Amino acid sequence: MKIEEIKNYLPHRYPFLLVDRVLEAEEDRIVTIKNVTVNEEFFNGHFPGAPIMPGVLQVEAMAQSGCIMLMKAHVEDPENTLIVFTGIKNAKFRQQVVPGDQLKMEVKLANMRRNFVTMEGQATVDGKVVCELEASAAIVPKDKA
Repeated sequence: MKIEEIKNYLPHRYPFLLVDRVLEAEEDRIVTIKNVTVNEEFFNGHFPGAPIMPGVLQVEAMAQSGCIMLMKAHVEDPENTLIVFTGIKNAKFRQQVVPGDQLKMEVKLANMRRNFVTMEGQATVDGKVVCELEASAAIVPKDKA
């Protein structure tokens, strides 16, 4: 799935759209990439002279990946639905992500009850784990968000 199709499932737009491509998409698992470039707005302030992708944006990129998985496989009306983050547990940052890296993210659906979900995510760069987490979210109508 390329960027134009991704935009059908996510409400995010530049500079906050943090998924560039979907490599694999299954009902309960998705693999995506984010190409980290020196042109990213956040590198202007984090940190000048030693740019590092903020951990919170790595978390957000995995959340967006999970959102695509849910919208594609578990939501009947993606145009009128939002996936909203409700929690993050056990987030760990193992290595810095810098310009030129390709962040490869794998998110798996761990549990789904009605409109509440839990997911597990792991991000790697060159096969090395850089970030991992457990996340929860709610599937809600746009007019109730």
